[in-house]
Amino acid sequence: MKHATLNKLFVGLSLALSLTACSGDDGDTGPAGANGSPGTNALIDQTALAVGNENCPNGGLQIDSGLDSNADGVLGSSEITETQYLCTPGITQVTAAQIRNNTSNPWYSDAAQQVEAAKDRWMEATQGATAATARAATAAAAKAAASKGAAKNVILFVGDGMGISTVTAARILAGQMQGLQGEEYQLSFEKFPFAGLAKTYNVDAQTPDSAGTMTAMMSGVKTDVGVIGVDADIERGECSTVAGNELVTSLELAEIAGKSTGIISTARITHATPAATYAKSADRNWEDISDMPQEAIDAGCTDIAAQLVNFEANLEARYDGLDVDGIEVVMGGGRRHFLPKDAAFNSNDAVSSVEGDRTDNRDLTAEWQATYPNGQYVYDQASFNALDLDNVERVFGLFNESHMQYEADRANDVAGEPSLTEMTEAAISVLDNNDEGFFLMVESGRIDHGHHAGSAYGALTDTIEFASAIEKAAQMTNSEDTLIIVTADHGHVFTIAGYPKRGNPILGKVVGVGSDEPSLAADGMPYTTLGYTNGLGYRNLGDETNADASYAADPVSGRMDLTGVDTTTPGYHQEALVPLSSETHSGEDVGIFAQGPGSFMVNGTNEQNMLFHIINHSANLVEKADAALQ
Repeated sequence: MKHATLNKLFVGLSLALSLTACSGDDGDTGPAGANGSPGTNALIDQTALAVGNENCPNGGLQIDSGLDSNADGVLGSSEITETQYLCTPGITQVTAAQIRNNTSNPWYSDAAQQVEAAKDRWMEATQGATAATARAATAAAAKAAASKGAAKNVILFVGDGMGISTVTAARILAGQMQGLQGEEYQLSFEKFPFAGLAKTYNVDAQTPDSAGTMTAMMSGVKTDVGVIGVDADIERGECSTVAGNELVTSLELAEIAGKSTGIISTARITHATPAATYAKSADRNWEDISDMPQEAIDAGCTDIAAQLVNFEANLEARYDGLDVDGIEVVMGGGRRHFLPKDAAFNSNDAVSSVEGDRTDNRDLTAEWQATYPNGQYVYDQASFNALDLDNVERVFGLFNESHMQYEADRANDVAGEPSLTEMTEAAISVLDNNDEGFFLMVESGRIDHGHHAGSAYGALTDTIEFASAIEKAAQMTNSEDTLIIVTADHGHVFTIAGYPKRGNPILGKVVGVGSDEPSLAADGMPYTTLGYTNGLGYRNLGDETNADASYAADPVSGRMDLTGVDTTTPGYHQEALVPLSSETHSGEDVGIFAQGPGSFMVNGTNEQNMLFHIINHSANLVEKADAALQ
């Protein structure tokens, strides 16, 4: 259900005194206009607009102009020939006392209680009924108390679309790639000491999307499908409903508390999951200004890419007296959302004739460089490799026009791009120079895309690379002062089926115990262990490593005879029961794996927004941020 009467985080609204024109202005002087007709009967009428006006939700001026045809000195409605609006921008400010995310919001308060229950479960599991275990119980209680604020660093790894079946299949594939049977293998994060489950539904949806799920993990408040960094009182696509419904994220709290911060994704850095760490948007699709409806622009809403580049200024504008230093590391794809729609701004690995999408003529990469002259903007493997990680102050990396390559297809990138493991290593090398610690979010975004394309090979090889990045992070940090949480935002309708024998190739056809021949279905044809409930269905593309090549053809319905087909090649795409233009998410629970301070609270089945509260407990982010604002 939606909660209609909540005390909002951003309650002390203070409207800016300056007015902003509805249409954008590039700052250049335009050509002189043509001379108008001579006369003395032109009138201009200005009307003040109150907050809540449909044309200017935050108030402003309506300017009507026309000719006084009846010479009565009044501009009548029939005489108006042009109307313009000057709208007050929707800037809000809050005080230190208002930093918490809607503490009266049931999603927030319920999750905070769940954290306490998780501590109690761990306490009960570590103590017994006899006096001999009294000392163990006392030690457990001391550990629980000491975990509050013990995490100097926090790393949140999100495998986008990495459901339970994906973890299982990736584990087996990784083992088999190393010559093992596979089932006995463990991915790096499966070795973490604590694990649990998260329920992934959104407030308005049984099967979720990444915008709502990541907002829940980052803010402690569940919300609707398709919206970023705002609660469920938002109306998707309605700019005017953003003000007052904004949520504070753990990355923002870490910034306020003086920690270094970073965001990494193999998807576009403006895509839903990374965007939920820093943006507030009525629609996840507003990645740049060209994606936004004019009415949203006129009402003062800002695209996600611009919010990222202006993150520091935007955060400081929300809190009286706040001074932060901005995000130190940003690396991912999505370069097109930061560049003007002009071929002159194309990068050396552009795949489109015009790489940029922005229609406001802004080059946000140049704006970032002007704001942070000591930072380095990188866009390919060579510039990434040239980084002096021991001395560089901050890094902004945009390695692809859209999403970064699948790990299996990375070698085919035009100018080269780093792996997720390489980006993670670089980010930690930059961030760990801060004595106050750091907060880092790392997303493997293309696991999700591989599944959408119906490519188990693409999804699983990206999952294996994700596990490699997690292993690197664990090696570079200390579990005594670094909390690492690994989870997913949602799963996919991806199945492991049939009765294959132990060690049977996970990408292969089902071969039963005691047999060397594929098992046959009731239609007399063999079938694979892995499959999808819906999606594009069968493709046999051989050695093709780009999973998205499947979109070149229509969905395939019905069964295919796989007798002579090698289903273990990178280009094989599994059959699907229900033909769709893209495979869908699932509503299943996803795994949570954790090590470090406070990780013992990862147990049982939890609401997904509880993850924020575990992070907050372990790093004491809210209290430290409050203290910084005093």
